[in-house]
Amino acid sequence: MQIFEKLKEQGHEQLNFVQDNKTDLKAIIGIHNTVLGPALGGCRMWNYEKEEDVIKDVLRLSKGMTYKAGISGEDYGGGKTVIWGDPEVHRTEGLFRALGRFVDTLGGRYTTGTDVGTQPEDFVMMRKETPHVGALPEEYGGGGDSSIPTAYGTLMGIKASCKYRYGSDDLEGKTVAVQGLGKVGLKLARHLKDEGAKLLGADVVEENIEKGREMGMKIVEPDAIYEADCDIFSPNALGAVVNDDTIERFNCDIICGAANNILAEPEHGRKLAERGILYAPDYVVNAGGLILVCDEMQPAGYSEERVMKKCEGIYDRLLKVYELAEEQDISTIQAADKFVEERIETIRMTNTIRKFNE
Repeated sequence: MQIFEKLKEQGHEQLNFVQDNKTDLKAIIGIHNTVLGPALGGCRMWNYEKEEDVIKDVLRLSKGMTYKAGISGEDYGGGKTVIWGDPEVHRTEGLFRALGRFVDTLGGRYTTGTDVGTQPEDFVMMRKETPHVGALPEEYGGGGDSSIPTAYGTLMGIKASCKYRYGSDDLEGKTVAVQGLGKVGLKLARHLKDEGAKLLGADVVEENIEKGREMGMKIVEPDAIYEADCDIFSPNALGAVVNDDTIERFNCDIICGAANNILAEPEHGRKLAERGILYAPDYVVNAGGLILVCDEMQPAGYSEERVMKKCEGIYDRLLKVYELAEEQDISTIQAADKFVEERIETIRMTNTIRKFNE
């Protein structure tokens, strides 16, 4: 892999390889863009097959965080940490404290928190080594469970998508196929059930499947969820579920979920539009967790009411994305990117003016 070419191609500022032999820490910290403010992004732990996969993931995810913060109106840039390891084996106090020391050497350029394969308790350990940690449990002064605002924001995205597609955001009688019944997916499913939606679900973890059944959800096989006859397909597990192999299999009007990087490639957004499927850009919809972490760092302290109010704003932001896509005859992901890139350029100019006055 030509790493410098990849950094240039995707607009990254910094890639940090960190290792601690004693704790078996192997991680990469990616910082994509800090024009809007310090980089912010969670810490993922995954047992990747090879080193190249780790690099690709940290580049992809850190760039996604820049766009998520940008579209949400937050004054933060995008970053991500990816730990190469098995969460069942390598999640130790020593590893996270070592990682905390590395994060601290960045001097506030980057703040991290929970993601796939990590838990809030890991960052309580990290907090002993660096203040640049968010998404902490409530008893440690944090906002607590970030899946709560993420699921609520995703509900707002689904309702906005229905408003745009059907002329009404009423979910009564709509069939939603929920892929992934983990922390976010199950909370989203409860919201949808309360709204009167009919639910299909799929997961690979038996415990999650049983919880879905307890809600009255019809469970289908993981591979069959792509072809489910539904109004809305909602991916809430890992990304890249819209790809060359699945794109012709969808039998829905809307794709809207909390998973990151739902499109395997940007061109798949255009292909969905050609099939008449409305795609809600994931980083617009799933910003609730980021909004929570940003609010934790407010000088006035964390406010749950303020966070949930900001998550309600996802509804209007997504409608504006859809309207721009229609006006300019572009895909919805291109429209969302335009909003973010214009905001970054505006703030970049503002920073230039500010420097002349220093």
